[in-house]
Amino acid sequence: MKTLTSVIANPALAPEGHRKINWVKGHMPVLNILRAELEAKKPFAGKTIVVTIHLEAKTAYLAQVLASGGANVVVTGSNPLSTQDDVAAALADSGVTVFATYNCTQEEYDRYLHLALDSRPDLIIDDGGDLVALLHGERSDLAAKIIGGSEETTTGVHRLRALDAEGKLAFPMIAVNDAYCKYLFDNRYGTGQSTWDGIMRTTNLTVAAKTVVVAGYGWCGKGVAMRAKGLGANVIVTEVDPIKAIEAVFDGFRVMPMQEAAKEGDIYVTVTGCKDVITKEHMAVMKDGAILSNAGHFDVEVNKLHLEELSVQPMFESRKNIQTYTMADGRRIHLLAEGRLVNLAAGDGHPTEVMDLSFAMQTLAMLYVLEHQASLGKHVTNLPDELNTRVAALKLQAMKIGFDTLSAEQYDYLHQA
Repeated sequence: MKTLTSVIANPALAPEGHRKINWVKGHMPVLNILRAELEAKKPFAGKTIVVTIHLEAKTAYLAQVLASGGANVVVTGSNPLSTQDDVAAALADSGVTVFATYNCTQEEYDRYLHLALDSRPDLIIDDGGDLVALLHGERSDLAAKIIGGSEETTTGVHRLRALDAEGKLAFPMIAVNDAYCKYLFDNRYGTGQSTWDGIMRTTNLTVAAKTVVVAGYGWCGKGVAMRAKGLGANVIVTEVDPIKAIEAVFDGFRVMPMQEAAKEGDIYVTVTGCKDVITKEHMAVMKDGAILSNAGHFDVEVNKLHLEELSVQPMFESRKNIQTYTMADGRRIHLLAEGRLVNLAAGDGHPTEVMDLSFAMQTLAMLYVLEHQASLGKHVTNLPDELNTRVAALKLQAMKIGFDTLSAEQYDYLHQA
């Protein structure tokens, strides 16, 4: 394997990064249990795992857990604004190869992905599908070596399923995002809390008494809307799926097209995974001072080109991570974190206890692919239910919460023909 040297912003930042990683380690009991198992068995010995994911303390600890299982771990960021340089420095200091810097250019971001792939990985963990895209494009020469991998996000799973449907997927991938324990907790409770954490710490404004427009009522949108309601906001939901729309109505929210919601909102959160959710037609009728934010994976949900076209003055940063655009009639519209993931680009991402569940599933997904490669085929596969159940049981054990189990007679009753 080619010897690789980490590319990070500043090695001197490592001490603060170590403090952050040690803090989350103390609040991730499920991952700690799995780490002890991996250290004893070393199932990843001789294998290289490339992890492309938002590089902050919780993901750094995931990388360390995988390394404890004998893997050579190489990490890159999955978003230019979500890398924390002190955490990257600490991770590199711990023996993991890192290619990530905060606020890197697109060219640097792409180069980091290529550098990571130079390690010739056996397994991959992707977040959004950029790594898989390279392995089916410019770096397709490496695909034959890939045992398999896993995907963390809804956006990435959509891209994988499209490849699978066309018969072009080159190796097995586990859709961790679609695991019940993932979307129920990570997407709903994780995104719900971390999105508002990012918005509130960035703006330092109240949410109570404001009108919040949530675009998309999938599991992430449910969490964002629920937390906004709890913070005292008047919540409007926009949707393209009639079933999700009526669900939002039954959950107590107003539902309307974005063109109508655009006239009422004070704060907007897009969480659809699609592009052009908010465009110039919507911006033209928004209130003065409207705040736009995105919690979907890519920065395409709010059309930034349209904001620039409508602005009659150069965009300026009115506060860190707040870009302000001035309309011809004097209205100002504020965009948070350049339209990138507001919970990571302007915050620390999901709560640690939630990511304990998600990253336990990522770890088990790596083991599952390693053990079942031959039977999986070159397809997208969901994480088996028994692994979901194991993660949930371990979490309850760590929380010292007991739960009932079926007797033999009850099990037979439920499974009779």
